[in-house]
Amino acid sequence: MPERLAEMLLDLWTPLIILWITLPPCIYTAPMNQSPVLMSGSPLELNSLSEEQRILNRSKRGWVWNQMFVLEEFSGPEPILVGRLHTDLDPGSKKIKYILSGDGAGTIFQINDITGDIHAIKRLDREEKAEYTLTAQAVDWETNKPLEPPSEFIIKVQDINDNAPEFLNGPYHATVPEMSILGTSVTNVTATDADDPVYGNSAKLVYSILEGQPYFSIEPETAIIKTALPNMDREAKEEYLVVIQAKDMGGHSGGLSGTTTLTVTLTDVNDNPPKFAQSLYHFSVPEDVVLGTAIGRVKANDQDIGENAQSSYDIIDGDGTALFEITSDAQAQDGIIRLRKPLDFETKKSYTLKVEAANVHTDPRFSSRGPFKDTATVKIVVEDADEPPVFSSPTYLLEVHENAALNSVIGQVTARDPDITSSPIRFSIDRHTDLERQFNVNADDGKITLATPLDRELSVWHNITIIATEIRNHSQISRVPVAIKVLDVNDNAPEFASEYEAFLCENGKPGQVNISMLLMLNMFVYNCLIFD
Repeated sequence: MPERLAEMLLDLWTPLIILWITLPPCIYTAPMNQSPVLMSGSPLELNSLSEEQRILNRSKRGWVWNQMFVLEEFSGPEPILVGRLHTDLDPGSKKIKYILSGDGAGTIFQINDITGDIHAIKRLDREEKAEYTLTAQAVDWETNKPLEPPSEFIIKVQDINDNAPEFLNGPYHATVPEMSILGTSVTNVTATDADDPVYGNSAKLVYSILEGQPYFSIEPETAIIKTALPNMDREAKEEYLVVIQAKDMGGHSGGLSGTTTLTVTLTDVNDNPPKFAQSLYHFSVPEDVVLGTAIGRVKANDQDIGENAQSSYDIIDGDGTALFEITSDAQAQDGIIRLRKPLDFETKKSYTLKVEAANVHTDPRFSSRGPFKDTATVKIVVEDADEPPVFSSPTYLLEVHENAALNSVIGQVTARDPDITSSPIRFSIDRHTDLERQFNVNADDGKITLATPLDRELSVWHNITIIATEIRNHSQISRVPVAIKVLDVNDNAPEFASEYEAFLCENGKPGQVNISMLLMLNMFVYNCLIFD
């Protein structure tokens, strides 16, 4: 039943609409001091007026004219008829003259002063001006006296679809994180259409994607662009070009369209672990290298960028963890292996380390892709270096009696070449430490002998320096301090410090002790005990 009613209404309205298009209806327009009535009326609206209203309206105003609309962009060989002015005071005797004034009167619109017909003599553009306000007046043909007060009316320019949509802010650029889920919003774009958004569908836009599928989609009405595929990988493809179309007439055939481009860049997330370029690294280092010297570099590559690619390096195992350390170079993103403690080729010739590279920043969303670290093995070979001789003791202390015979052996120093080749050693005395040349050293065995007599009373200690030099490489030299203590012997007789005088009493008795002589004798004995 509702479907049948809809068909009956359609049959009823169709001829009325055709009549409205072909035969413009006459409507009433109010005077200037009153509101217009039914400016956009239709035959149905006219028919809805009761007879009482018609009589009442005519008593206020005698104006009747056609509805004033004109299509934009209309051009033809003849001026286009816009409408006709008519007052019911006109009996058709041609005694009434119609006058037109206002927007475009005489330049855009012309009126036939007898018939009241209004013609447009120029092409109109609704986007430049959508309506014109004019004033009509009927006067006596002979006297030019107004027959009625002037009445204002509006001529509206009807829109046609003559403007294509435009993207005023294009081309567009947007970013979206890689590995985003399906339907993640990227951005939205906006097109404008200069046609009338109210009349018809000339400005009703529908958006679509011409290029960029199946990666992205667009909402037809809101122009919101979203991801159409999940888990897009930046490392596989970083940038996408999307071509977007906006089409008017609701997207139907015959509508005008405009396009723009959107460049979508996938931003990086930490979805890739570091990976060493090789599983085994080989380095060699001389045993005499200075502490802190960089021995070699290892690098774990990460397909991510920025902070997502940052890795820290550590030595997690091996037999050289105490001798070596690894630091991270934030600029080059690699690990630098350095020496912490001295090496000795003769003690240990190689070391093996296990190093690890781990991401500094991790994303828990991608923990299932982990672990975000990698390991590699580093083998370090210690190279033999020509080292200087090594003395058996860092210092030597020797003792000799002051009456020792010349060329007698005081003591001996020993040194060896720590290298495998073991060069012979030659010994010598640094004569800057033995200016009086009181001692000699045997160049072959390091025995120190007395060269000049010693006197403990003149010098108790002698400090000399012994030099050991490799015969095969004279640049390899070592030095050791030798302290020699001179021991005392009883080589000095007692001596009176001065001559003494004794005085005796003339009446002294035999065996009587002279006090002054006793004191002097005691002093002499004391001096002998102290200084000898």
